[in-house]
Amino acid sequence: MATIQKFEELEIWQKARLLSQKTYPLTFIKPINEDYRYKDQIRGSVGSIIDNIAEGFERSSKFEFINSLTIAKGEVGEYKSQLYRGLDNKYLSKELFSELFTLADELTKMITSFVSYLNKTAIKGQKFKNR
Repeated sequence: MATIQKFEELEIWQKARLLSQKTYPLTFIKPINEDYRYKDQIRGSVGSIIDNIAEGFERSSKFEFINSLTIAKGEVGEYKSQLYRGLDNKYLSKELFSELFTLADELTKMITSFVSYLNKTAIKGQKFKNR
């Protein structure tokens, strides 16, 4: 297995980016763009998912990475809850809700599996490589 050199190579980051790409444009159109609290919350959570994955990777420590991944996973949970609010308030169609929820659910499973892998590996990361 090749060593990942950049966070952009991580499948979980790529999936989080896709989720962001599909979500962010929705916040510029009615009715979401008029509900400032909802718009800011859904933007914030989807942004935190992708950002925490990148930040954790860049810390060069397995333990800090795992911590950041668990934060990202929590943000996915928040995002999914916001999708339900969007559906209930008729901001999202059932089809769009389903598409975004499925992507988010896949990401949750991917993060969970990756954390499990990291917990089992002896790799410490560059920060603690010689300790």
